[in-house]
Amino acid sequence: MDIILKYFPDLTERQRMQFAALYDLYTDWNAKINVISRKDIGNLYEHHVLHSLGIAQVIRFRPGTRVMDLGTGGGFPGIPLAILFPDSRFHLVDSIGKKVRVATEVAQAIGLENTTFAHERVEDEKGKFDFVVSRAVMPLADIVKVARKNISTDAPRNSLPNGFICLKGGELEREIGSFKHKSDTWELKDYFEEEYFQTKKVVYVAP
Repeated sequence: MDIILKYFPDLTERQRMQFAALYDLYTDWNAKINVISRKDIGNLYEHHVLHSLGIAQVIRFRPGTRVMDLGTGGGFPGIPLAILFPDSRFHLVDSIGKKVRVATEVAQAIGLENTTFAHERVEDEKGKFDFVVSRAVMPLADIVKVARKNISTDAPRNSLPNGFICLKGGELEREIGSFKHKSDTWELKDYFEEEYFQTKKVVYVAP
C-alpha cells in the first residue's frame, strides 16, 4: 500500500481505505479462484495496482468519462482506476465468468459505486465509451478491431481524444507499426522508479 501513496499522496481517506482493502480481498479470492499468479500475489500493489494506475500518469479522466476495461480478469486496470477516478464510470468486461465474479465481489466489498460488470465477449458489447483500456490482453490490432465500435464519437472531454489506452510491455515497434501516425507511447520508467516498470509502457491509439 505504501507504494501507492508514494506516487499518489493526495488520496482521500475513502480512497486510502479502498486501496488498503485490496490485499486481503485478492489474497482471499485468489485462494479460491486463481486470477493472479500465486507467486505474484505478494506483489499485488506494485505489479497490479500501481501498474494499472500507470494510465493515470498520462491522463486524468474528467468527471463523467465512460471507460470500458476490455479483458479485465480480476479487475485490472478497471478497479484501481475506478477508485482513483470516482466521478468517472467504468464497465469491466471479461469472457471468463469466474474472473468477472472476483472483480464484482471486490468492487462491492470496497463500496465502488462507479463500476458495472459484464460476463461476455467484447464482440457482444454494445455500449459506447470515451476510452477502452486494457492490460496485456491481446495485440493492439486485435483490440482496435473488436472494440472500435465501442468508442464514442461524442466530442472529447479529456486531454486525449476518445480512443484506446493499453498497458503493454517489451518491444512494441512491430505491434504499433500500423498505428504509427495515430498513436502515442509513454515509458512507465519515467514515472515509476521500481525495476518492474523498466519495460512497461502506456500506449494510446486513436480509433
